[in-house]
Amino acid sequence: MIPEQLRYTAEHEWVERRDGDVVRVGITDFAQNALGDVVFVQLPEVGAQVRAGDVIGEVESTKSVSDVYAPVTGKIQSCNDELSESPELVNGDPYQAGWMFDIAVEDSGSLAALLDAGAYAKLTE
Repeated sequence: MIPEQLRYTAEHEWVERRDGDVVRVGITDFAQNALGDVVFVQLPEVGAQVRAGDVIGEVESTKSVSDVYAPVTGKIQSCNDELSESPELVNGDPYQAGWMFDIAVEDSGSLAALLDAGAYAKLTE
């Protein structure tokens, strides 16, 4: 399941453009499947300045711990607080209820560098 309207990273994160220069970020269905049952999610601080490629959180599952990276440079606008109580939302609905955080993008042109659905599909073959 790779929604066409989203952009993707090689680190298996999805990026959805929201209002203005704000994007919503989560991990892909491929990533949550590979991780197994998610038991803990650490999210970045609201207000934090992040740079593309920075490790800004982690996802812990019954199999392993994986880093969460900033897909773009900007400022964290909000986080999905539901994940602290219900980390399994990442498994059950990675593209909606399992979203992780919103970033106000510093340079909206940087979104063009992310993978489209077709390129992500090839990456995960």
